[in-house]
Parts: sequence; C-alpha cells; structure tokens
Amino acid sequence: MKPTQEYIFRQPEKYQVVVLHIIDVVSKIIPEVELLFKYGIPYFYYKKKPFCYLAPNHKKEFVDVGFARGFQLKQNQKFLIGENRNTVKSLRYFSLEEIDNSVLTSVIEETMSLYK
Repeated sequence: MKPTQEYIFRQPEKYQVVVLHIIDVVSKIIPEVELLFKYGIPYFYYKKKPFCYLAPNHKKEFVDVGFARGFQLKQNQKFLIGENRNTVKSLRYFSLEEIDNSVLTSVIEETMSLYK
C-alpha cells in the first residue's frame, strides 16, 4: 500500500470520508493530477507543482484543504481561510455533509487557472 493510502486509512472514519470525497472531486476535475505523500500528508501536484493538500486536524476536528496559491484566488473569499499564512488559503470541513461541491469545484477550477 502506498504511503498516501496508509495515511488515509489510518485516519478515523470522520476524516477518512471527507478526505476520500475531496480526492474524488479533485481527480474528476483534474484527471492528470498526482496525489503524493509530501510533508507527512496527502498533497496534490498539478503540472509537477504543489496544488493543494489534505490535512486532518484531530485537535480542532476538521479537514483543511489548503491551496498552495490560495492568496492569488479572487473568488469565494468568504469561504477561504488564510490565518497568518503567506501563500496558502484553505477550505475547512468539519463533516462530509458540510461540503458544498459547487464552492469546492469553483476553488479548484480557479486554482487550476493559476498554473499556466
């Protein structure tokens, strides 16, 4: 089993279902995306460059979907969290039911447009 798969399946189910859903959505929008295990977490690479990561936060009970070029994004600002980070902005999900696929898709597509 690959390190990314091992990591995901070691997570409690609450986080696992969110992470697997995000992977499914990203993979459908960007079939050529690579899911690697970087910095101790699942990290998507697009055009060989960091795209977004999936980081379950057990202490605060959410999954952080961090976009490497998040501060360049213009749309969906009311959903993106910056928190003292210089380049990354993220979407945070406390449950699978909380995910708005239209917002997630919009953020993924806008982020893709930054990789020319």
